[in-house]
Amino acid sequence: MKISVRTSRRIEEAQHILVRGTNWIGDVIMTLPAMAAIRRSFPEAKISVLAKPWVADIFSLSPDVDEVLLYRSPGIHEGFRGLLRLAKELRSRKFDAAILLQNAIEAAIVACLAGIPIRAGYNSDGRGPLLTHSVKRTRAIRRIHQVEYYMEMVKTLGCSNGGRREYHLNLTPGDVIRAGEILGFYGAAQGDLLIGIAPGATYGAAKKWFPDRFAMVADRLSETLGAEILLFGSAADRESTRAVSGFANHSMADLAGMTTLREAISLISCCRLFISNDSGLMHVAGALGVPTLAIFGSTNPVTTSPPGEKSVVVHKDLPCSPCLKTTCPTDFQCMDLIGVNDVYEAARCMIQP
Repeated sequence: MKISVRTSRRIEEAQHILVRGTNWIGDVIMTLPAMAAIRRSFPEAKISVLAKPWVADIFSLSPDVDEVLLYRSPGIHEGFRGLLRLAKELRSRKFDAAILLQNAIEAAIVACLAGIPIRAGYNSDGRGPLLTHSVKRTRAIRRIHQVEYYMEMVKTLGCSNGGRREYHLNLTPGDVIRAGEILGFYGAAQGDLLIGIAPGATYGAAKKWFPDRFAMVADRLSETLGAEILLFGSAADRESTRAVSGFANHSMADLAGMTTLREAISLISCCRLFISNDSGLMHVAGALGVPTLAIFGSTNPVTTSPPGEKSVVVHKDLPCSPCLKTTCPTDFQCMDLIGVNDVYEAARCMIQP
């Protein structure tokens, strides 16, 4: 079956645009400036985002998105029959164009099966022949910050960012009220000096600083500044947050796996400081304008450092770093050389400049 149909239609004529979002929290945050550029370039168009359920809350908080469509795989869109079901659902909406921020060939196949006449994105994963507007993914582009990576794609397609990065996450009054209710349950309030800590990380232990050191930093911030500590993460991060709590001398609210993503975003917005490994929630904090202290080990701060002017990265330059490995094959020096005082002093200066 031939599913690629070339088109002479111009992307600037599109009035109903499907954006295939990325699948992970950090990646989604780093696409927000590109989403803002798409909105600015198509002010009258209806912009729908196709996203996995676990990141849908981020897109729903963006004013640059008119509609969020769920891609349920695992679920009703899983496998070949599920892919056909999804394509049929999208076809009924009669999209003029699809902008594929996700790199996978699957995104291009779905857009083709849905009969979307304009299909634009990077020519990655062998999907170039399926695209009508193909952007070359050069070696240089793959080395820049992920925010600029997505921006380069949409700029090549004719979108303008106005020379600036924009991160729009609009919380509602209901979100603020809900955050206050959760804080009250843990004996805290929105007016307290709240410091969030995210000691977990996806993709392996090499991204995680030591839980006993997180605990010592938290204790010192509690003792010297009277800070209330909130531990953040998903259910998969509970082992990390419990370890931090177990090493700490002062009590802290362990929220890992206890909130929805939207509730976590609302709670992070209440923090005066957010301390994190390289993680999705680190990017959320930076996008919200919360001062963010990011601890980097195996990953590359050049390409994935947190957004925002209030972000600081703690990182030790070593010949083996960044290795991008999930577990350290040697002595874990990239994290071991980061001491408690390094993080505490940086945190204290960010709260009390």
